[in-house]
Amino acid sequence: MKTTVPQHVLDPHTGQVMVVDDEECIRETIRELLSTEGIETLLAAGSSDCLRYLREGFRGVILMDVMMPGKDGWETIRMIENEGLMNGNLISMLTAMDVPDSRMEGLQEVVVDYITKPFEPAELIASVRRSLALLACLDSGD
Repeated sequence: MKTTVPQHVLDPHTGQVMVVDDEECIRETIRELLSTEGIETLLAAGSSDCLRYLREGFRGVILMDVMMPGKDGWETIRMIENEGLMNGNLISMLTAMDVPDSRMEGLQEVVVDYITKPFEPAELIASVRRSLALLACLDSGD
């Protein structure tokens, strides 16, 4: 069965963000914050949604929750790497934990930021903007 992919998932030039979090209120809050900044946001309820969007062509910034039922954020990142889906993507971790956890070891090249919940809206927006600018530089070869 072939699924129809929304066009924005396939367009790598739109400055997109994927929010991967099992809490709908977090996903919707971040979407609302970023939409006021003109940043397109795709919502993923967990690991399987995230991987599906990446396989379908999503490229952009991924805001990844650490603690999720099923596969957590760290396991999801390992799967993204194992499937070769990191190209054109940057990941920032979203977590309620105060300090980076030990499972981040070895992922420093993949994870560009560590954002704690509750987050300050201005800090989240600034982090996303930095990551989008970095992706644009990487994409243009600067």
